[in-house]
Amino acid sequence: MTPSPTLILYGVQLRSRLMLGTSQYPSPVVLAEAARASGAEILTVSLRRESARLKEGQDFWKLIRDIGARVLPNTAGCYSVKEAVTTAQMAREVFGTPWVKLEVIGEADTLQPDVFGLVEAARILSADGFEVFPYTTDDLVVADRLVEAGCKVLMPWGSPIGSGKGLNNVFGLRALRAHFPDIPLVVDAGLGLPSQAAAAMELGYDGVLLNTAVAKAGDPVAMARAFGQAIEAGRAAFLAGPMEPRDMAAPSTPVVGKAVLT
Repeated sequence: MTPSPTLILYGVQLRSRLMLGTSQYPSPVVLAEAARASGAEILTVSLRRESARLKEGQDFWKLIRDIGARVLPNTAGCYSVKEAVTTAQMAREVFGTPWVKLEVIGEADTLQPDVFGLVEAARILSADGFEVFPYTTDDLVVADRLVEAGCKVLMPWGSPIGSGKGLNNVFGLRALRAHFPDIPLVVDAGLGLPSQAAAAMELGYDGVLLNTAVAKAGDPVAMARAFGQAIEAGRAAFLAGPMEPRDMAAPSTPVVGKAVLT
């Protein structure tokens, strides 16, 4: 596969490989400044959370429109196939987009996806014309079933949502990249530091989606900018072709012409 200089998701060409969540920010102003500083062209929005804003809703949508980013609605907080499908259908009406970040949560403490429900919901939504971005684990079999269900993007977790632990299973993420060379792969959830985002990109991943690490930072705007820079650096390193690690040292200074003492 020849890496594309731009990210293409469901036929949409993007310059930025960072996707940013919109929850937990200190204020709408900080959210807007962080989004612009990051360079992100996709913002994820929870239909449930924004529906609860009531009168604040119109101001929020104006803010999103002013930022100029594409909205990726998500089904956050859904624990069943029916709930996720219904939420996605409502989001399509509200946002006017077939895109949906599909979440079907199976375990409350880790927010680990219910992969069985996820595949079922992905199949239903894909058949209904949705362009599905599934939040999944790093399981190869599940990933294959999601592709069979119609998903043209896969979003495996780095670690549990909001944990900041980074890439818990580098082997699994590397295996996914090797098995799906032509499917856009985006690490979604669990990243806490720009270095972790760079590490994901160095594995050959196509993008990163995060929220808490920026929203809860001491300076969200500066952190958003740092993540944007780290993702660019990680992608550049991957394209440059990193050296293979070695168990033994390899001298960087040639020994030819070195004096030999007897």
